[in-house]
Amino acid sequence: MNLFDLSGKVALITGATHGLGLAMAEGIGSAGAELAITSTTPSKLDEALEYYRSKGFKAEGYLFDVTNQTEAAKQVALIEEKHGKIDILVNNAGIIKRVLAIDMPVEDFRQVIDVDLVGPFIMSQLVAKGMITRKSGKIINICSMMSELGRDNVSAYAAAKGGLKMLTRNLATEWAKHNIQVNGIGPGYFATSQTKPIRVDGNPFNEFIINRTPTGRWGNPEDLAGTAIFLSSEASNFVNGQIIYVDGGILATIGKPSNE
Repeated sequence: MNLFDLSGKVALITGATHGLGLAMAEGIGSAGAELAITSTTPSKLDEALEYYRSKGFKAEGYLFDVTNQTEAAKQVALIEEKHGKIDILVNNAGIIKRVLAIDMPVEDFRQVIDVDLVGPFIMSQLVAKGMITRKSGKIINICSMMSELGRDNVSAYAAAKGGLKMLTRNLATEWAKHNIQVNGIGPGYFATSQTKPIRVDGNPFNEFIINRTPTGRWGNPEDLAGTAIFLSSEASNFVNGQIIYVDGGILATIGKPSNE
């Protein structure tokens, strides 16, 4: 089990104040890593830090927008100074705007691309400099099933996540020689506060997801913890440029098998 031990490691996880980001950070913290989490909302950051510390994790918070290159550079330098290094970067911060493509303002499209694709590029570029010097590092990009599939209302999000998938593969190719592994996690449909309104009996989308997923349920946030730990640890040292889809089997099938 030492392969999965993250003791002595420092993990920078963007947007880790709630939902899937919090679940992955909790998993990485439970494996022994020191946490540096980011947010753009002071109250959410304080609440998350209180939660992590109540679990016994060593955690610090940093307020900045990952799309602001100047501010991000200052904060990454501060994190490296305070924690000594950054061993693991999880590019989790992201947004989605559910608008039909025909109606979507261009500025909204650009904003989604900026947060979901340019932000991870900025953070990876900044953090990789120290990783290259140390000849060691793990970068995990949070992709999506929309990296593979189309769907109405999410054209900007799908474009960004598809781009993030290819950014993952290109950074892995460039930085592998420095012993840096760059991989992605593609979550399926998870039970979070954002999906709570549609996860009710009788809601057509709720029934669709349950029937479309071979596992027959929504994912629980903690279902992502194991994959996050694996990609952060020495167990994944020869895994590079891959996207691991944690989706209950959705992408493996054209439909949930019948009971017959």
